[in-house]
Amino acid sequence: MNRRVYLAAVGTAASASLAGCTSVMSVFDSDPCSGEDCNIGMSRNAFIPREYEASVGDTVVWKNTSEADHTVTALESSIPEDAEYFASGGYDDEDTARAAWHEYFGGRIATRETFEHTFEVAGTYEYICEPHVYGDMIGTIVVTE
Repeated sequence: MNRRVYLAAVGTAASASLAGCTSVMSVFDSDPCSGEDCNIGMSRNAFIPREYEASVGDTVVWKNTSEADHTVTALESSIPEDAEYFASGGYDDEDTARAAWHEYFGGRIATRETFEHTFEVAGTYEYICEPHVYGDMIGTIVVTE
């Protein structure tokens, strides 16, 4: 066998394989909602983007773009006073939303599923993914007039 031909073929195949992996990873790491019907993607342990700006009246859509289960759970202490509480699963408060996840995976957003919320009050809203909060899966929505 011609050694140069063999090495060239192996190198080309390896480069093509790695190039494909790199392009797929960069799409999901940089903007998983590009071309999708969502504003915020969910990777294995991050909201992408971590901070999102919306206007009063906008509906924000989160999409689970990973293989892990996630939640969107607002932190009551860090949303505007007159704002409506939000959490995947439709819970009315943070304690109920957190307990539901730990009791029966309540509020679960499975792979490729979405959750949406319409913001009616200007201000800053912080939220977490309950199963991944200790991995720093925290997000912020800044709503302006």
